[in-house]
Amino acid sequence: MAGNGATTRAGAPEERQFQFEYATSVSGIPSNARQVRIWIPLPQSDGTQTVSNMQIDSPVPYRLTTEGLYGNRLAYFEVRNPVPQEIPVKVTFDVTRVEAKELRWDIGDLGHIRLLEGDALAPLDGEPAARAAQAVSGKEGVPGKARGVYDRVLDDVDYDKSGAGWGRGDIRYVCDVGKGNCSDFHTLFIGMARAERIPAFFEIGFPIPVGKAEGSVGGYHCWAWYEETDGIWRPVDASEADKDPSRTDYFFGSLCCNRVALTRGRDLVLDPPQDGAPINFLIYPYVEIDGTPSAAQVRKKFSFRDVDGSS
Repeated sequence: MAGNGATTRAGAPEERQFQFEYATSVSGIPSNARQVRIWIPLPQSDGTQTVSNMQIDSPVPYRLTTEGLYGNRLAYFEVRNPVPQEIPVKVTFDVTRVEAKELRWDIGDLGHIRLLEGDALAPLDGEPAARAAQAVSGKEGVPGKARGVYDRVLDDVDYDKSGAGWGRGDIRYVCDVGKGNCSDFHTLFIGMARAERIPAFFEIGFPIPVGKAEGSVGGYHCWAWYEETDGIWRPVDASEADKDPSRTDYFFGSLCCNRVALTRGRDLVLDPPQDGAPINFLIYPYVEIDGTPSAAQVRKKFSFRDVDGSS
């Protein structure tokens, strides 16, 4: 993929180095507000990416926290009366992202139990379980069963963001209408895998445009991981495979380097805990005002710039 934002060496995985900027501003805060709380997700290093040179700029104080189950990193802001009318935050960081074919991660016994359960918008009974049983019929071993689930998802779902209801990871919605975005594809994959007792989890971040050395990033991208053997996870990007069927085999077991991951999991309880319900998934800022999930205006702007000759 030389010339499209990735570098390669003979026999080596693709690699991309870039700086990412996550800029947001919370405004429209009521003048009588007594407390504003903001949680912003932060990336971290693992076997798929190395994150460095992180800077967080804001006129209000913050502290770094870690969500308890998946280990997601957060920047937590809390402002008490008097509350400013606007709270801007800018996070910048450098990323070296590599083509990923596995992740070594020990989530522990409690984590494994959680990754075999349903999510609030993705119960495992009914249609997902029935499709999963059909998808794995005659398949051997975890990789074979996971491939059966992947192929069934691609058969049943089209990448289509028309209408309403897509983008929430609602498994009943995607089973009913057979279309959606990346969160809908991977909700169905994860739900079907878990119904067959294959631990799987959701990961979300941002796509980095191909063929450009810098520019804006419009919105999030997500994918899934399933556990092949104890502590060894394999990736799946079904929505990218649907958009480019020539790479169907590639995106079962590989992730290209044109992305950055921020958080894992769904139904998240943050640190410190939010007053509202568990978070469906976390990629944009989560805001509470006086203990209530807020309708304040949250402006967002994301951008990237390749570094060290990646482009």
